[in-house]
Amino acid sequence: MANIPWLADVLRAAGVSVVEHGDWRNRYRPGSFSPIGVLWHHTAATSSASNPHPALNVCINGRSDLAGPLCQALVDYHGVFHVISAGRCNHAGTARASGPIPAGDGNTMLIGWEIDYNGVNQEMTAAQYNASLKATAAVLRQLGRDSSYARGHRETSTTGKIDPSFIDLNVMRADVARLMNPTPGWTSTVDNTTAGRFAASTNWGTSAYSGQRFGENYRFANPTPASDAAWYKFAIPETGSYRVEAWWPADPGYCSSAPYVIVTSSGNQTVNVDQRATGGQWRVLGTFNLTAGDANKVGVSRWTNGTGLVIADAVRITRV
Repeated sequence: MANIPWLADVLRAAGVSVVEHGDWRNRYRPGSFSPIGVLWHHTAATSSASNPHPALNVCINGRSDLAGPLCQALVDYHGVFHVISAGRCNHAGTARASGPIPAGDGNTMLIGWEIDYNGVNQEMTAAQYNASLKATAAVLRQLGRDSSYARGHRETSTTGKIDPSFIDLNVMRADVARLMNPTPGWTSTVDNTTAGRFAASTNWGTSAYSGQRFGENYRFANPTPASDAAWYKFAIPETGSYRVEAWWPADPGYCSSAPYVIVTSSGNQTVNVDQRATGGQWRVLGTFNLTAGDANKVGVSRWTNGTGLVIADAVRITRV
């Protein structure tokens, strides 16, 4: 059984808002699960701004005629992904062949999003659609599949299902493809040695100890409950969505929870990373809306409950 305990992390890295429900990594149905694609559904419940996820409890616990969980994630009115399962769910049933998805057990082959809208006199919201696109592109990339592996339940159902209503699934796949294969755009890299682009106090030392470093050296400091971040300055050409990546050398003595602070158009967002592992490569912190202008956009903070030296090496920002 190839469960997907990485689901919440992959969604967050794609800029999707995520809520994890209970012991979701160990909540699933018995049977095989080897996913190759993503299946979109609608719940048939009427959601609203004040009642954004009316079908959540049913999706987690099931119905009298169908045991839960009924999907890997529910997408609420605001586009928030409620992650409820890392394994097999009762959402797809027997599948007929659709695109590259063969006929067979849909619950084995497909990861399911239940998008919470009624599908009769209610369409999915723009927030639901855009979040579902981002999530689908991120999961298919994780699975090593292209956008053709995104399907709607009405395309695979053998019993006449109509979901998801009110969307063109070919347009959906084209939108997923654009996210998976974006037109090359503006990108900029700032290292700790980039003149005029990096700033840190004298509390930050300099080291060339690790061969995993980016460039000539990197900076380090002890954790402390104080505002003493190392800052990376970028000239963002236009307000919009940008992928933010970080490079650090890994070492058992480095920080177990290093806070990266991203200055977004809606306020600062913090992403914590384990600098004891996955060093010497670009690691995606997420996709964020950044405001145009030449200013500090990413910081590495020393204010952490983690242990070990906090490392500040290089940051890369790319328009997406």
